[in-house]
Amino acid sequence: MNTYTPQEIKKGNILEIEIEDMAFGGKGLAKLQVGESKIVMFVSNTIPGQKVKARIFKKRKKHLEGKLIEIVSPSPEEVKMDFQPISGAPYLTLPVEKQREYKQRTTIEQFRRIGKVVNIEELFDNYIESPASFHYRNKMEYAFSTIRYDFEQHETLDDEFALGFKRRGTWWIVESLDKDSGLFDEEFENKLKEVRDYLEKTGLPAWHPPKKHGFYRYLTVRKSFSNNHLLLNLTTSATGLVHFDKHAFVDFVLGLFGKRVAGILHTINDSLGERSHNDENEYEMLFGENLIQENLLGLSFEVSMQSFFQTNPKSAERLYSKVIEYVMEGTVYSEEDTVMDLFCGTGTIGQLISKKTGVQVIGVDIVSEAIENAKENAKRNNVETAKWFAADVGKFLTQYPQYAGKIKTIVLDPPRGGIAPKTLLKVSQINAQRIVYVSCNPATQSRDIEVLKENGYALVKISFVDQFPHTAHIETIAIFEKTKN
Repeated sequence: MNTYTPQEIKKGNILEIEIEDMAFGGKGLAKLQVGESKIVMFVSNTIPGQKVKARIFKKRKKHLEGKLIEIVSPSPEEVKMDFQPISGAPYLTLPVEKQREYKQRTTIEQFRRIGKVVNIEELFDNYIESPASFHYRNKMEYAFSTIRYDFEQHETLDDEFALGFKRRGTWWIVESLDKDSGLFDEEFENKLKEVRDYLEKTGLPAWHPPKKHGFYRYLTVRKSFSNNHLLLNLTTSATGLVHFDKHAFVDFVLGLFGKRVAGILHTINDSLGERSHNDENEYEMLFGENLIQENLLGLSFEVSMQSFFQTNPKSAERLYSKVIEYVMEGTVYSEEDTVMDLFCGTGTIGQLISKKTGVQVIGVDIVSEAIENAKENAKRNNVETAKWFAADVGKFLTQYPQYAGKIKTIVLDPPRGGIAPKTLLKVSQINAQRIVYVSCNPATQSRDIEVLKENGYALVKISFVDQFPHTAHIETIAIFEKTKN
């Protein structure tokens, strides 16, 4: 038990504590004895058994929230890894079996506490692991900064030329990547230091986030697992552009990665916000094409630098296979029965359901550009039993009355913020027999269980999907069945 005086428990104070357990979202939990009272302290990105230094940034009556400052000593559960540590993958040294144990237990507790699902263990179906624990990502964004975090000295250094990951919880500090992080492409990350050295020697400065000036801002890379190609986008400001030799940069990149390079883009971003791109930013194609090919369950997709695409495609195949299983499980579809892929985006789920089952699918999304992409993808993959509509869910049946009473299953895959209660009401009014709800945020899905229950749908089965090993992230797929009109 960590023991402190009441005077020590003040916002801004740094405490040295031992992490004793794990809560949902990757928050380590420490129990503190403060005078005669017991208080719980949560510290994100920590592991039970670690001794850490954490700064108090929130103080509540029965709990504190702290920001990790330094790991004083590792947990007995941790193992040594030959990867560069990064704050974005805090559980890299925790065996994936232990990661699964913590994620499964804390996510189940989340549904019991927020969703009030008292029999959640009975409804739990499967924990779906990523096929690969390392080098599973197909996209990575590296940031430049003049402010670098030094892991050895545990301090930030100014007037640097850093290229790597933004330190978790900051927008101005970058952890320079000197070797493979274990998450993205091994060859690329082992050579990123050479890219950094080359760009530093051009004499043009890295971006200074607090002062909002500099030249180099971001380097974004996509990888195709289908053919091992790379697509790169260098984002800079316009200041100093006349001194940047684009042709020499292309030659350097091609010399490093050869035929793996499918395309090299250059984007100018003079906005003051800390984003690699804005919608109005135009790019210049310096080499090749702005496309790589990727496959999912036998379907081919063209992916540009700007496209949304699943970050862990091999794990996404398992997720989509489970969605298809839940759509079809115990259900017979007639020729008139339809599956609605709601919030369909570019139509990945709808295409797969259509191609694998032959069931009629309609994809609906309010973003017209996404629907146009869905139509193009479906045409490329010869998907013939799917149609795509740019429409609002609340107005869909009014605009397309021919589908009234024919939508047997709805597949929901909303953004991380979840679905507004009013929108869930509109979904329930479609009166589908089943809803298959895919969520990248179990906290919002847990909240939505109560709303769905009020509107006549009961949770009958749920699976968890670990698409991002070594992080706190977990996704869920749930079946809700109609219980009343």
